[in-house]
Amino acid sequence: MEASDTHRVAETVFRIERARLIAGLNRMVRDVGFAEDLAQEALVTALSEWPKTGVPQNPAGWLMATAKRRAIDIFRRRRMQAQKHTEIGHDLSLERDTTIEEVEAAMDDDIGDERLSLIFTACHSLLSVDARVALTLRLIVGLTTEEIARAFLVGEATIAQRIVRAKKTLAGSGLTYEVPRGEDRDRRLTAVLEVIYLIFNEGYAASAGDDAMRPQLCAEAMRLCRILSGLVPDEPEVHGLLALMELHASRFPARTGADGAPVMITEQNRARWDRLLIQHGLAALGRAERLGGADGPYALQAAIVACHARAPRAEATGWRQIAALYDRLSRVMPSPVVDLNRAIAHSMAFGPETGLELLAPLEAEPALQGYAGMPAARGDFLLRAGRRAEAKAAFEKAARLAGNAAERRFLTARAAACGGG
Repeated sequence: MEASDTHRVAETVFRIERARLIAGLNRMVRDVGFAEDLAQEALVTALSEWPKTGVPQNPAGWLMATAKRRAIDIFRRRRMQAQKHTEIGHDLSLERDTTIEEVEAAMDDDIGDERLSLIFTACHSLLSVDARVALTLRLIVGLTTEEIARAFLVGEATIAQRIVRAKKTLAGSGLTYEVPRGEDRDRRLTAVLEVIYLIFNEGYAASAGDDAMRPQLCAEAMRLCRILSGLVPDEPEVHGLLALMELHASRFPARTGADGAPVMITEQNRARWDRLLIQHGLAALGRAERLGGADGPYALQAAIVACHARAPRAEATGWRQIAALYDRLSRVMPSPVVDLNRAIAHSMAFGPETGLELLAPLEAEPALQGYAGMPAARGDFLLRAGRRAEAKAAFEKAARLAGNAAERRFLTARAAACGGG
């Protein structure tokens, strides 16, 4: 096997086993930041060793054993107490490393999915909701600090500080990663839903890289939410989130062109939309509404996407209904991005000048200063209002702010289409 192939295998195994490695190591070292560092060092060692020795028969066990050996070395250098050293070293003296099996046994719970269990576990009440979400996206999903910062619309340094503080808080508490049950689990549900939502969003509109979408993240988010809907079947917002994701995912086949560039919803080939996913999404939305959750943030967003799903043609889209739904959403989930999308909906329902009026107060919003969606929306309004030179400048600004290469190409093309004046 070529070295490059071996590297791909190592990175794939690490991506799959990352959450499990960190959970197992944290149980031993009682420090989530240290556990993450050990897991990363094990990957670096694999990238160096496997091209020479070959991929081991049990690559996940190899990574865990390597990380444990590294922990022992560090404990020795720091002259940690002999009890801690003996505790970690004992497993390594066994003929076969059984850490993976031990972790799986320790994770036995009524949730039934290890990754979802770990998300619940990381969303500890000691941390603020923002810190829980940021830490979980970093540890469990493996998103970079930059990707998380884009999801929160805050600076990268702010996210880095949140993650560092969260790790220190958990490490200082002496708590282990245990799966919550009963009321404690229910209290963490809001943060867990936000994590799943952000996982999907990063897949739906990748914040960086060459591709416009990362479908594997979207599929994982939907899988987790389906498990969650069975775990708490009477929680309307779980069904609302599932509906939102399934309805969005139904458009995936038509969201990008042959060149990978995004295709606006008004220009998508609706014959390519996944009708089965639409049926599932509408059914989940109906369940959320029957459970009394029609005004929940996720259910309202799902209702907005459902307006598109039900329209056989772009011209038949109920933009006035969408605008009214955004009015409701802005009251229950006020945020700059919701206000931006509300302006877009109103521009489609009542004309571009209305959109520009609603956009004006958002121009000074700090959270939107580095957000490409803001000048992109302004460019669209200006273009539809016949102000092509101004639209061109707005699209060019949006392209400069775009972190994703496919989005950048799309916005650059829109600027070029505006002509010279």
